[in-house]
Amino acid sequence: MLLSIHHLTEYQFDQPVHYALQRLKLRPKDGAGQQIVDWTLTVDGGKVEAEHDDPHNNHVTLISIEEGRTAITISCQGQVETTDNHGILGRHRSHVPLWAYCRPTRLTTAGRGVQKLLSGMERDQNDRLALLHQLSAHILASVTYQGGATGVDSSAENAIAAGAGVCQDHAHIFIAACRSMGIPARYVSGYLMMDGQVEQSASHAWAEAHVDAIGWVGFDISNGISPDGRYVRVATGFDYRDAAPISGMSFGARDKSMVVSLRVEQ
Repeated sequence: MLLSIHHLTEYQFDQPVHYALQRLKLRPKDGAGQQIVDWTLTVDGGKVEAEHDDPHNNHVTLISIEEGRTAITISCQGQVETTDNHGILGRHRSHVPLWAYCRPTRLTTAGRGVQKLLSGMERDQNDRLALLHQLSAHILASVTYQGGATGVDSSAENAIAAGAGVCQDHAHIFIAACRSMGIPARYVSGYLMMDGQVEQSASHAWAEAHVDAIGWVGFDISNGISPDGRYVRVATGFDYRDAAPISGMSFGARDKSMVVSLRVEQ
């Protein structure tokens, strides 16, 4: 499937910027069922300072914002060819060792909420893949999808306590539960072509778990499926902070508003 993507982010600052850097993880990954046909990134109000691939094989672009600016616009667009591999990515291909994906982070620490959630489901330890699908469904049934119930800094435990969250929260809960059972798991940010909806206000997030003899397998907990040809993987990591599309710091100004416009279509 050939997907066309147009992602526009505009920041407004409360006063002129003295100095600011932004770290972008917006370029899709190449391989494992997807291939970039073309991709361009443009910045209005800043310039690209450096580019590199991080240990998670994410492409990172570091940009600086022009002094005195009160707004910056980051635009990326292109086409990606995808293949439906039923969520299977295959063997581990990262500079990060597989065992590292079993370590909890602040956002994916399994506390009482995660343990209670796990105790409420029957676990088939003999079939890990079936167990993971069961876990995904149980999380969606226990934590309602609801925008605004949590924030970007909310942990898996926070979302469980709230009883609601978004795709980021579902992914964090899944990852926390997997790691508590000794299963390597990681966070994924990317794009999803939604049925009947071209215009979107945010990118998507899901999780991947490692299954012996199969490799990495994706789970979109919020939609109750494994990723197919409508999905584009952009960045991966231990949690949201490793895969955030845009992050950074500024001096002399604070973010006043951020507007995201996203189009994903065939």
